[in-house]
Amino acid sequence: MTKFLNVDRVSDYEHYVGHVGTHPLVSVIPYATVSPIRHSRTKFKVYGLFLRDDRLESLTYGMGRYEYGEGTLIAVAPGQVGGVEDNGEYFEIRGWGLLFHPDVLRGTPLENRMSRYSFFDYHVNEALHMTTGERATIIKCLELLQEELPQAARFGRNEIVVNLIELVLNHCRRFHERQFATREAENKDVLVRFEEALVAYYREGKQLKQGLPTVKYCSDQVFLSTNYFGDLVKKQTGRSPKAFIQEFIINKAKSEMIASRSVGDAAFKLGFEYPQAFSRFFKLHTGQTPLEFVKAQGG
Repeated sequence: MTKFLNVDRVSDYEHYVGHVGTHPLVSVIPYATVSPIRHSRTKFKVYGLFLRDDRLESLTYGMGRYEYGEGTLIAVAPGQVGGVEDNGEYFEIRGWGLLFHPDVLRGTPLENRMSRYSFFDYHVNEALHMTTGERATIIKCLELLQEELPQAARFGRNEIVVNLIELVLNHCRRFHERQFATREAENKDVLVRFEEALVAYYREGKQLKQGLPTVKYCSDQVFLSTNYFGDLVKKQTGRSPKAFIQEFIINKAKSEMIASRSVGDAAFKLGFEYPQAFSRFFKLHTGQTPLEFVKAQGG
């Protein structure tokens, strides 16, 4: 039976690795000061950013196992599970860790902006692989934050702490955008497989039982997390995956109606439960009702 390290507070992780914390809600850990540490499968109720300068094989995250190389930044959010199952062994770890409890964000502008940082919901195999310069930038920010934590805890004022956390997150978001841009060939391959997945969905008649294709279905077909998939498609096309799917359905709907001259048949073949729902969908995206479209085609 798998044993879990429950990280309900940052102090839970600090105690596990042997780090003496200076703030109740935020922790910056230079792993050189605590290594080696014991393997663990960890359930997080805090946010975590882990800058790894070593190579760890067979890291488990969710239901998958992955390998990653040096200079990798992994992000976890409350409710996620990560790590390597405890086998009693200790291992050397190099790099830095930043953990912060959601309570430090309460009532701050950053609390409402956390949805911007979609990389917290990426799979570990979609982690950020940083350049030397990017790594140095993150470490500078972490060192500044580390210096600020005792003062913030002493005086009970976290404004600078939250600002520095946001600075780290903004750098991470920018570095992820760079990674999307430098993986042009891989990203185009994902787009090709995305469209192929939609074509296969209808060719195999899945819409007749499962309804319209979803973003989650398509991201699963290309083996990416929904958030990473969404960010990738947006960077490559300027559109969300949902908009991409909707355009695919609209084009297929036009072909179906031209072929059959029947709105009802087209709605059924596309996976709509009711013709009325199809009519609303079609008019919303084209400005015409299906009947108006058919008549315009000489029907």
